[in-house]
Amino acid sequence: MTARASIRQQLQRVREEAIVVAVNRLLATKGYDAMTVDEVAAEAGMAKASLYKLFTSKEELAGAAMVAVLDRALAFVDGLREQAARAEGKVDALDQLKAVARWAMQSQLEGDMPSLPAQNSSLSASLQANDDYMDRLIALSNKLGTWIADAQARGKLNPALPAELLLYTLFARACDPVVGMLKASGQYTHGQILDWVNSATFDGLSAR
Repeated sequence: MTARASIRQQLQRVREEAIVVAVNRLLATKGYDAMTVDEVAAEAGMAKASLYKLFTSKEELAGAAMVAVLDRALAFVDGLREQAARAEGKVDALDQLKAVARWAMQSQLEGDMPSLPAQNSSLSASLQANDDYMDRLIALSNKLGTWIADAQARGKLNPALPAELLLYTLFARACDPVVGMLKASGQYTHGQILDWVNSATFDGLSAR
C-alpha cells in the first residue's frame, strides 16, 4: 500500500466518522422520519454528492449510526464483564443488567441515542441485511442473555417470564419515551429519572 493510498483511506475514515456522528445527533434530536440526507451533509460539513459516495441511502446512514451505538454498548458490557472478572464473580448479574439499562437511558438523556421508528419496512429490511449491525446485535443479545439466565436461575428475575421478553425490555430502555417526557418536564434531575425508571423496570409499579 502506498503512502498516498494510506492517507486517502485515513481521510475516508475521518469523513465516515463525521457522517456517523452527524447522523447519530440528528436521529437523537429529530428522529429517522424527520432527518434528511441534506441535513446530514450539512451537519457533517460536506457536499451531498460526497456523502453519497460513502453512503448510498438514508437507510444505510441509519445503519451506520446503529452499528456505532452497538459498538459503544458492547464496549460498556465488556467493561462490566472485566470488572466482574476482577471481582472474582462477586458482581451480581442483576446489577449488571441494571447498569446496562441505566447506561442506555443515560445515553438517551445526553442526546447520544438514535431514535428509530418502531415500524418502517425499508429500514427494518436494510438493518436485517446489514451484516455489521446483525453481528453486533447478536453478540450483545448473547452477552445480556447470559446475565438474564443467571439472574433467573438465582431467582433475581421472574423465571416464569420468557428470557426474550426480558431482553427486549432491556433494549426498550434505549428508546423509552418515559425518559424523554420526564426530561422535557424540566422538573427532575437525570439521576432521579434514571433511578425511577430503573426501579419501575426491575421492581415493578406495585408498592413494596
